[in-house]
Amino acid sequence: MIESPAACRIHVQALAPAFQTQAAHWAERLGLPLGEADGEFALQVGEQGLQLQQLGPDAPGPVRVDFVEGGAAHRRLYGGGSGQMIAKAVGIAQGVRPRVLDATAGLGKDAFVLASLGCEMSLIERQPLIGALLEDGLARAAEDFDVAPIVARMKLLKGNSIEVMRSWEGEAPQVIYLDPMFPHREKTALVKKEMRLFRPLVGDDPDAPALLEAALALATHRVVVKRPRKAPCIEGPKPSHALDGKSSRYDIYPKKALKP
Repeated sequence: MIESPAACRIHVQALAPAFQTQAAHWAERLGLPLGEADGEFALQVGEQGLQLQQLGPDAPGPVRVDFVEGGAAHRRLYGGGSGQMIAKAVGIAQGVRPRVLDATAGLGKDAFVLASLGCEMSLIERQPLIGALLEDGLARAAEDFDVAPIVARMKLLKGNSIEVMRSWEGEAPQVIYLDPMFPHREKTALVKKEMRLFRPLVGDDPDAPALLEAALALATHRVVVKRPRKAPCIEGPKPSHALDGKSSRYDIYPKKALKP
């Protein structure tokens, strides 16, 4: 059974009779009730795949993972390529495409950008509902001619990020990327639909220091932490430097140089 910080009530819902079997599959996998029920969230299955809908009169629209159209497509085509700040942060350069573990994958947006630039990506998302959205989005993207080669470089792992990193088997990632949830201020709480939706499901990440510690122990070359621009660094070792953007920054923890 899914557990979340706010113990949210969630059910799975088919948006048409044709999707009843798929809905039953997700309900069984996630340990959630199926069908119309009172609750705060509905995990809906329909023509556009899997989506999470908050319920209630003031709820934002549904959230789904879409790597083919919308924002992902625009960023893939016009996002600035290897000149993007995230690319510089993880060490992408001429002849350098590091193996990256995104240990806080969320909806996979940053991982998709790095995969589109040629990085081999591993992704961990510990919240099962968000992991389900990500799994569904990757499966649909794999059927698209243009996007399939990109998502082929994205491998989704299951479990708690800290535990997965501590018990890692095989070749270690060169770079580990972290973007933990940050305690929000009321002024900014309504900025993004995804944040409004995820906050009651995911909560904050009070174990961010342990996340950083595990990442520093596993990564062979560097750890990168995305933070709100004015937020303090994660408790623990200090980064050597940071790349600052308009609303966020990337704290860099180098271990050794990435080479072509």
